[in-house]
Amino acid sequence: MAARRTDGVTEGRARLLSAGLVAATVVTTVLCVWLGLKLADQRAAEQRRQDILAAARQSALNFTSLDYRHYDRDSRTVLQGATGDFKKQFAAQTAQLTKLVAQNKSVSEGQVQEAGIVRSDARSARVLVVADSKVTNTAAPEGQARTYRLQLDLVRVADRWLTSDVAFVG
Repeated sequence: MAARRTDGVTEGRARLLSAGLVAATVVTTVLCVWLGLKLADQRAAEQRRQDILAAARQSALNFTSLDYRHYDRDSRTVLQGATGDFKKQFAAQTAQLTKLVAQNKSVSEGQVQEAGIVRSDARSARVLVVADSKVTNTAAPEGQARTYRLQLDLVRVADRWLTSDVAFVG
């Protein structure tokens, strides 16, 4: 009987060890899958953040860089990155602005200094942008430095972030 008892104890320990290894494997697998999904979500959120900032910076640059010699092209570039009411308003003012810019021989060379996301989700974002611009025209042939603080609202349309509103702030 002593041998049997030892075998029974050994079999019990072996079963317990096997069950423990199976449980440890399951827990490890679940943990790895969870961590992998969390990492993928973080990467997607960071990519979205970078895409939003890039679109806002480009939109602000387009908006602050206009040249009377090719204003049609410059205004089309602004409109290509726009949507909604902002696009409608800018398009409606383009003819008048074209005349004004040509008459004053206006050239504005923009440069984005800073941009930061105020809020964002998968479909919309609000970004604050600080941009500087050197503006030359008939009244200021040597140029004037201007600083713009812009609030841009963006929406995601067909895998692109487009500007739906621009407001001058502060």
